[in-house]
Amino acid sequence: MSTIKDRIATVETLACDAGWRNYYFVKIQTTDGVVGWSEFDEGFGNPGISDIIRQIAPRFVGECVGNHERVHSLLRAATRPGTGGVVGQALGAIENALLDAKAKILGVSCAQLLGGRIRETVPVYWSHCGTWRMSRQPYYTPPIDHIDGVKALGAEVRERGFKALKTNVYTYKGGRPRGWAPGFGVPFEPGLNVDRTLLRGVVEHLEALRDGAGPDVEILVDLNFNAKTEGYLRILRELDNQELFWVELDTFDADALSYMRSQSRQPIASCETLIGLGQFMPFLRQRAVDVAIVDLIWNGAWQSMKIAALADAHEVNVAPHNFYGHLATMMNVQFAAAVPNLRIMETDIDRIAWDDQLFTHLPEFENGSMIVPDRPGWGTEPIEEALRAYPPNDLINPLGLITYGRKSHPG
Repeated sequence: MSTIKDRIATVETLACDAGWRNYYFVKIQTTDGVVGWSEFDEGFGNPGISDIIRQIAPRFVGECVGNHERVHSLLRAATRPGTGGVVGQALGAIENALLDAKAKILGVSCAQLLGGRIRETVPVYWSHCGTWRMSRQPYYTPPIDHIDGVKALGAEVRERGFKALKTNVYTYKGGRPRGWAPGFGVPFEPGLNVDRTLLRGVVEHLEALRDGAGPDVEILVDLNFNAKTEGYLRILRELDNQELFWVELDTFDADALSYMRSQSRQPIASCETLIGLGQFMPFLRQRAVDVAIVDLIWNGAWQSMKIAALADAHEVNVAPHNFYGHLATMMNVQFAAAVPNLRIMETDIDRIAWDDQLFTHLPEFENGSMIVPDRPGWGTEPIEEALRAYPPNDLINPLGLITYGRKSHPG
């Protein structure tokens, strides 16, 4: 039997085509042949992580695979000036692969490494509900080109037993949806101003989903980085009469977000683009969020538990940020199973056609929750032969936007 004395022998990055983006993986193999996997991403404004991992790999090859905190500290020291950005995400990807290998050596799930399962199932919300079918055609079916399709999707969420959905912002002209994501340059409007058309569109879109989903499905709306404080406040006032689970928005200004929260009737969720305790600290100290969103893929699961503990000390619950592949979903459900102060977990139910071919095990859902697997490690891993059958698409630029066809925001 392998022991925890196994050392890191090789570090490899792999990628495959995922339609409008690529999936990315780290594969760490130990001296005894145990393989640890993690998923990371280069399409959410964060190109170059694969290169970073390859460049820093010599700094930790030969280390004990079980000493993930030592490896993280070693690499953080070596890269300290840049650990708040893509370098930090590379460290998170490495930590996650080490956790998978360590759990496999011990014969336990990663949730056990994180303190053990508090819950056997994790409540989830159907993320990018409508967004993928409208703005990522032809990869998600059935496509939606009219507001009637949005209503039908709301009904589908309810009929399939999901208790919550999250959508992005759309406006309508003649019933035809149009995405609004100036924070990502679609359309390009660097002032990020909000006009009456947008305000009407927000309400019309949410009411269409509510019409289909009925009164009992929770609705969340994600505003991303698409406005400034003045614009966000206009939208929040427009949403006063909506019954929403939360309004999600992004800003790097904790004081501004704290003020917006003080003016909002709706709960505020944010922080999905933050890395490390230091970046989360001002948002928690300023009471800027009702729910702190933690990206486990960016931070690493062990570091994410620390962030969740910090949030708990400020009476704030956490929610995983998860819009990646099936491995990432399984990684997040292990974290969500173990973290005490969980609010809900994000997951994409709409998938590209070949997603299920790429992984050994798939997420399982029941009554609006995801079942937590107890297999060793994360509970699934990529199938390398399948990844090779779908080589990465080099027509996708580093920001995740396909260079042909219909462009839309990256998530």
